[in-house]
Amino acid sequence: MATPSTATTPTTTDGGKTVIVDAVVAKVAGIAAAEVPGVHALGGGAARVIGNIRQAVGAKDHAQGVSVEVGETEVAADIAIQVDYPEQLQRVASDVRSAVAQAITELVGMKVAEINVTVVDVYIPGDDDEDEAEEARVN
Repeated sequence: MATPSTATTPTTTDGGKTVIVDAVVAKVAGIAAAEVPGVHALGGGAARVIGNIRQAVGAKDHAQGVSVEVGETEVAADIAIQVDYPEQLQRVASDVRSAVAQAITELVGMKVAEINVTVVDVYIPGDDDEDEAEEARVN
């Protein structure tokens, strides 16, 4: 019997079953979303800070900014993204939705109930440099 944090495929003719935990589905979704052109990063501000710390110690979190609900046969996902400026936000969100749905269907082998994409920020090249320059000037 599957728990809320796992997906179980039906018993096969060889007498076995496959269990896929939510974290694996979230990682697949995160990798697919991150590969979409126009996506600068996954997750909101706090998630990106934690992700940067993890990356600094050599442990990238591919599921950053992704939450999933895995049922018996379907998956629902919520994905938060930061989009590169001047990309079209609706197009990037739609491309993320398509890429994640395709990855879940093909790699995980489950149906997609829904994929909600939230654009949490727009990345403007040079903004980080200006913030650092202001901080240096104030100190």
